[in-house]
Amino acid sequence: MTYEQLKIALGRRISDNHVRNFLAGALCGIISVAASYPLDMIRVRMAYTTPTSGVPAERVWTVARMIYNEPAYRFGILNFFRGFPLSIMGIIPYGGVSFLTHEYFTSLARSRFASVASKPPDQQTRGRRRKVRELKSWAELISGGLSGIFAQTASYPFELIRRRMQIAGAHDPTKRGNAANVIREIWHASGVRGFFVGLTIGYVKVVPMFAVSFFTYEKLKTLLDIE
Repeated sequence: MTYEQLKIALGRRISDNHVRNFLAGALCGIISVAASYPLDMIRVRMAYTTPTSGVPAERVWTVARMIYNEPAYRFGILNFFRGFPLSIMGIIPYGGVSFLTHEYFTSLARSRFASVASKPPDQQTRGRRRKVRELKSWAELISGGLSGIFAQTASYPFELIRRRMQIAGAHDPTKRGNAANVIREIWHASGVRGFFVGLTIGYVKVVPMFAVSFFTYEKLKTLLDIE
């Protein structure tokens, strides 16, 4: 519930709900990325390195040790954070837009479309603190899915560049990877469209993921009686 705590803390200083929700979501995303980035780095390398026929796939520890021993940085631990600054830049719109749009769509469903999207009064679960109307399951799933579309679109170019930088060490272990060079390569090869290659497939992943995630999130808020 990091987002809820951040939203409360920021609400004491920021009166605009949209700005507050965006900043709370962005900060929540930054915290999660900082905590999980080394694991994501290992996952990307393992997915990128395709084992040859008859050769077993490399183990997690083997890939981690290989990344640590790459000579690109003086301190091996920094190899696990290739593209990290760019990830922070990408998670700000990703986390911020996802929570901002989710709050907006659920608020819209509870007000303008309350007659069809909200549960009848006799089906509402009322707690001491949670006073908002509960939405029907389909409304919560649609709100979550739409927030995923907006978040993925806003952050996808950063995601694409970050992936390119993460796999740079697999091509040349001595090369750190430079965001400006990656951007130039993509621009010269495909122009603006190059920064959105694979976005449609990304939607196939994030729409159900966000729908289920936010659906579960709302159900837990109801269960725990959190406003």
